[in-house]
Amino acid sequence: MGESVVVIGAGMGGLASAARLAARGYDVTVIEKEAEVGGKARRVSVDGHPVEAGPTVFTMRDVFDGIFHACGTRMEDHIRLRRAEVIARHAWDAEERLDLYADPTRSEEAIGDFAGAEAARHYRDFRHESRRIHDILDQTMMRGDNVSTPLPLLWRIGLTRFGDFAAMRPHQTMWDALGKFFPDPRLRQLFGRYATYCGSSPFAAPATLMLIAHVEATGVWLIDGGIHALAEALRGLAESKGARFVMGTSVAEILTERGSGARGVRLANGERIAADAVICNADPNAIAAGKFGIPSAPAVRPLPQHKRSLSAMVWFAHAKTQGFDLTHHNVFFSPDYRREFDQINAGEVPSEPTVYVCAQDRGGHSIKTDALANGHRERLQIIVNAPANGDTHSYPPEETARCTQEMRATLARCGLQLETDMPHSIASPAEWERLFPATGGALYGRASHGSAASFLRQGPRTRMPGLYCAGGATHPSAGVPMAALSGLLAAKKVDADLSSTRRSNRVAMPGGMSTPSARTGATG
Repeated sequence: MGESVVVIGAGMGGLASAARLAARGYDVTVIEKEAEVGGKARRVSVDGHPVEAGPTVFTMRDVFDGIFHACGTRMEDHIRLRRAEVIARHAWDAEERLDLYADPTRSEEAIGDFAGAEAARHYRDFRHESRRIHDILDQTMMRGDNVSTPLPLLWRIGLTRFGDFAAMRPHQTMWDALGKFFPDPRLRQLFGRYATYCGSSPFAAPATLMLIAHVEATGVWLIDGGIHALAEALRGLAESKGARFVMGTSVAEILTERGSGARGVRLANGERIAADAVICNADPNAIAAGKFGIPSAPAVRPLPQHKRSLSAMVWFAHAKTQGFDLTHHNVFFSPDYRREFDQINAGEVPSEPTVYVCAQDRGGHSIKTDALANGHRERLQIIVNAPANGDTHSYPPEETARCTQEMRATLARCGLQLETDMPHSIASPAEWERLFPATGGALYGRASHGSAASFLRQGPRTRMPGLYCAGGATHPSAGVPMAALSGLLAAKKVDADLSSTRRSNRVAMPGGMSTPSARTGATG
């Protein structure tokens, strides 16, 4: 085929696009500023143990099965994974606890035991509704590649199915919609939390996001080695098809050429790599902010600070625990959910936060549960939602210490005790801004607030010919499978555009370069 593609960033989106394009015969070079692949799916060392430091929930397995299949292999030949029987364990205090299960019947029974038969019936109705929304949007939007306004989406759904379009509830907030299914405020809070999966508030996000509950109910998978192991497997997959990885080197500039758009990159060490297309697996706002050079900055629209998604305070720990029987995914709820998000909107870390704990040695293959019962330390990732103000607020030690106390208070109220002097490190929004510049620490790109939010995310194409975007901050949304889908959509656009230029006549340009006679730069 001969055409070359440079991928900036080895996050999930970049890895997916690299594997797909390499399998299609393109000459692919991936540039990653860190020493390891994965992007946000990182690992950090705590107390001599590798702790997963990025996303922890793995759903929509079929997306990745498709990537491996397209490269002539199977995912299970590269990583060990199994379906989690318990999706998540939830607690409101030391007595109020509720598990959701892979088996929806067990979840319904658990909800009935927790909140009564009527609540179980409401959950059954909610499950059907969230599935309906998912089925409407799965192919038309989440896996679609040209949804920049509601009109193409309505066209794809079908003009005769306007009832389905209305069923997505784009003009109703998730919190309001959940109130009709769950009079019990605890269940409303539990299912409202799914808005945070894409960095949003349930009080501002559209009810459409209820589909996330269905995605999770169809299967949560535990990977031996965590999401980072999946990233490493994708790298190996791409390399097996000829992709080249340049690690520990950042891209200083996206090279552009008048009339041709993006034509390669210049690395921080001065090396230039020419390419027929460039896929940027970074937050699109980094392009707009000029982090890849001034000429490429107009290729995407800048994201205003108030449109940013949530950031987080994250603790990576190796600690002894007692008093609460942890599973792999655990959620400890705040007593006042609305106040929590009001504080975040005001630029504050919540004083009584909801806390998520990923107990990485529970439920998988890596350690025996009796070792934990005998007082051994275990690897934990602990997350509290925070404002994306890491570019304007430094989070000094006294503030992170206060946040740690408040996090511990939530866990203690729900019956979980962490050892006092546990080995750990902390990442604040300021640290996320350092790792992912021009984001303020926002971990999910644009917040999904308002009925039009899903149509305002950056698509795979940019305003500049030859420059494409992928990653969790681009269409379709945030999260591990969505980031991978964005990479597949970017690869699809690259393939279509370069195939189009191969079919067109090429014309001589000043300087002796040959360029396509026409390239499109529409946002898609």
